[in-house]
Amino acid sequence: MAKKLILLQDVEDLGLAGEEVNVSPGYARNFLIPKKLAAPASATALKQIAARKEKIEAERKAALEAAQVLAAKIAEAAVTINMQASDDGHLFGSVTNRAIAEAYAAIGIAFDHQRIRLESPIRATGEYAVNIKLHQSVMATGKVIIGRI
Repeated sequence: MAKKLILLQDVEDLGLAGEEVNVSPGYARNFLIPKKLAAPASATALKQIAARKEKIEAERKAALEAAQVLAAKIAEAAVTINMQASDDGHLFGSVTNRAIAEAYAAIGIAFDHQRIRLESPIRATGEYAVNIKLHQSVMATGKVIIGRI
């Protein structure tokens, strides 16, 4: 049985603030409501959203602009990660989202490693294009070079 909620903040892959959504009771009870991301659908919640509408729009605009600036920085930069590898270029281990995010953080470009979209971990030396979802409408492509120690 789905539970009707009104989102108080934008929730990725669910909806934008002010929208009415149907979610499972456990997701509502254990995540959305305790983190104040949503409230049960009621007249009070609608009044809260109406009062905060301008602030929410300003926050969305600022987040979009920040994501676009970060995407431009990522597109300009390239990171190199050196790993142990065999003579034919196969890595002893793999390069994961976390390692890529740490490499970007080392050059001053910080973002959450969970935003990186890899189909599978990188297991060979070479140059890779990595997609990073910074915002609902902003996807950056970063350049990652995997070298050999």
